[in-house]
Amino acid sequence: QVQLVESGGGLVQPGGSLRLSCEVSGFTFMYYHIAWFRQAPGKEREGVSCVSRSGGRTVYIDSVKGRFSVSRDNGKMTGYLQMNSLKPEDPAVYYCARVSIAAHDCSLRPSDYDSWGQGTQVIVSS
Repeated sequence: QVQLVESGGGLVQPGGSLRLSCEVSGFTFMYYHIAWFRQAPGKEREGVSCVSRSGGRTVYIDSVKGRFSVSRDNGKMTGYLQMNSLKPEDPAVYYCARVSIAAHDCSLRPSDYDSWGQGTQVIVSS
């Protein structure tokens, strides 16, 4: 059974940092790109970052470039999203997802992903 479990969310002040983790099981982690998405209340799910199978390629949306860093440890079957300099526009439920085997690129399109975690809440407030 494919499972992705996020952790690491919480309450942080503006300018603060959080590190999200995505522990996976039930599939061969190293074969799949992994991405992070977020969804704020009343908004559509938005692709934030993707890390390729090997970890050698990363993709970010413009609004998090220079602040967020995505990585993975294939031996631990875990993906990570380091979030620094958090802003008031960053709060959302953050999800990790596994790319569909049919997808070629490390993309930020939700339709390219076939398995999702339950999400972890990130709150940015002073």
